Amino acid sequence: MAGIDVNGLVTDIKSAANGVLSRDVSTLRGFADEQVKAIAQQAAIVAAGIADRSIGPDIRDFFLDSLEEMAKSFANTLGGMTMVMIEEVWNAIVKVIFDAVNKATGLNLVTP
Repeated sequence: MAGIDVNGLVTDIKSAANGVLSRDVSTLRGFADEQVKAIAQQAAIVAAGIADRSIGPDIRDFFLDSLEEMAKSFANTLGGMTMVMIEEVWNAIVKVIFDAVNKATGLNLVTP
């Protein structure tokens, strides 16, 4: 059986990770851009309403709390997407490593 080409494996691991990251970071960036714009627009609407008194003191806190909740939801969703991205990178790297071990040993190990 052939041994593992360490330099080749390093390249393959980096390629697998980069493939996942470039796809997921693009998705993450698009989502983040849309959400940040929506939050900023909502903040501008609330600020204008407070300034022109169409949003009075009796409901101001409701709108400000809503803005805070939007920001919190955005952060939580971003965190969840990041966790999924980390798992996808891990899966891609482990697959490359197990494929290399299988090829070098003739085994048929199942990728976890």
